Amino acid sequence: MKHLCLGSMGHVALMERPTTDSHRVKGQSPVLAVGFARFHPNLVVGGTYSGQIVLWDNRSHRKTPVQRTPLSAAAHTHPVYCVNVVGTQNANNLITVSTDGRMCSWSLDMLSQPQESMELIYNKSKPVAVTGMAFPTGDVNNYVVGSEEGAVYTASRHGSKAGICEMFEGHQGPVTGLSCHNAVGPVDFSHLFVTSSFDWTVKLWSTKHNKPLYSFEDNADYLYDVMWSPVHPAQFAAVCGMGRLDLWNLNSDTEVPTASVTVGGASALNRVRWGSGGKEVAVGDSEGHLWIYDVGELATPHSEDWARFARTLMEIKANRGDAEEEGPTERTP
Repeated sequence: MKHLCLGSMGHVALMERPTTDSHRVKGQSPVLAVGFARFHPNLVVGGTYSGQIVLWDNRSHRKTPVQRTPLSAAAHTHPVYCVNVVGTQNANNLITVSTDGRMCSWSLDMLSQPQESMELIYNKSKPVAVTGMAFPTGDVNNYVVGSEEGAVYTASRHGSKAGICEMFEGHQGPVTGLSCHNAVGPVDFSHLFVTSSFDWTVKLWSTKHNKPLYSFEDNADYLYDVMWSPVHPAQFAAVCGMGRLDLWNLNSDTEVPTASVTVGGASALNRVRWGSGGKEVAVGDSEGHLWIYDVGELATPHSEDWARFARTLMEIKANRGDAEEEGPTERTP
């Protein structure tokens, strides 16, 4: 099974199998975001509540980080909810964003200071408290961020429009999860992304439109995380405060999930991640427990799914246009 990584309550468990952890490492501050460093299979990166970025090496016998960023104005000073390694094998950077409204780019060889730092400000006056970040497949410059106030923004690292670019409005609560479409196939859907929020909804967006394409409203509690399948063009997973994991296949239904399970104990599920092969889903809860589910045939894409999803999108956009003509409707959680 592909190793999966989830952070909770100041420590990280590296899971080799569903029942045991093979190596446990710790940080001085609660770990809010964690992941294997892409292109560096032995390194694990974490973002913490204090604002520090920490780096563990699973070849080391130390449980504490082998590197950490300084607690200074040159780096992050607020909680870091998202870390992401982008680039190529020979040229990659760690990108981090924080609720302090700053994006930092780091070399994994040296975390003493960021290589570049940028204030994320919308319209030259509004700082953006970032709660989530995602890069479209194959893009190292342009990315999408979610915020505490519920808005979503596109942003760029470099170029004439470096910084926050456009604002996307639709959520009525903080954005808790954000995932860009990353399944590669005969049709390019890289402009799509999904978000989850405390407003009880998951929303489908395109970077080509500043309003949601669709709102999934089958939940009755906070949505804490969402993630597209890495292999199926029309499938994503979401988790909520009622302890429920939902699998959506938009080619089958856009009103209700294709499959759902309520995890034992009914603690809030606050993180969901797919295995890279798209066969397993890992979920973590607010008590620090982790479950790995075998999705089986539900996760297997068929060649016609790409064309079907293109048609599904056309129907969603057509229905969205009809709804706009009729006027907006208000929904209160």
